[in-house]
Amino acid sequence: MSATTLHEIVPVLQVAIGPVILISGIGLLLLTMTNRLGRTIDRARQLCRELPASSGENRAQTLTQITIIYRRAQVIRLSIGLAGFSVLLVSALIIILFLGALLDWQAGVFIVLIFIVSMVSLFASLVAFLYDINLALHALRLELKSVKPDLC
Repeated sequence: MSATTLHEIVPVLQVAIGPVILISGIGLLLLTMTNRLGRTIDRARQLCRELPASSGENRAQTLTQITIIYRRAQVIRLSIGLAGFSVLLVSALIIILFLGALLDWQAGVFIVLIFIVSMVSLFASLVAFLYDINLALHALRLELKSVKPDLC
């Protein structure tokens, strides 16, 4: 193991800045997703409280909305999990960058692979998030139909 000087670590710090910024950006996405999950859960609880008082077509629409909201919660959970996994991979990438510098280890291919998997995970997270938005619009359309059938 070679002694690493500050002069040798500075380039590693410069390379690590990008992934650190990526972690910050994903953190903001996670904040948005967790807020959305909380609102979805609150809406499902509200509909469940209203369910005993409803009957007929109104009850069927409420049950349909609850089903959609539950599906949305599952999709948001998947999106949060994938974004979280992406952050874990980026964190591992930063650790490997520094270990590689300290141990004089050539980990270029390994770092690239970790970064690619992290980006694939983030991509899948965002696709799931967009799917949730479409589900939310579908639930809104059902709700609006019950209020004003000719609207949708």
